[in-house]
Amino acid sequence: MRIAVDISLYPLDADYVPPIRDFIERLNRHDGLQVATNAMSTQVAGEHERVFAALEAETRTSFASGGRAVFVMKLLGGEPTAAEREALKQY
Repeated sequence: MRIAVDISLYPLDADYVPPIRDFIERLNRHDGLQVATNAMSTQVAGEHERVFAALEAETRTSFASGGRAVFVMKLLGGEPTAAEREALKQY
């Protein structure tokens, strides 16, 4: 089953940009995922197991870095529509 996750990371630190960039770069290294980033959030799409394996690994890495952070996620299940697939190609 395919899913899509809209995720935002809010590091609780004045130097918040590096942890966000690092998280997005790590997500992009996972095979089988579509990752699209905009100014507000990052969207990750793929097979349920792959998406959650990536999120488990990368949120764990973020939390283990020593800084505190908040992740906000929204999940959408099911196959994307043709329009949604086209929109993801733009990124």
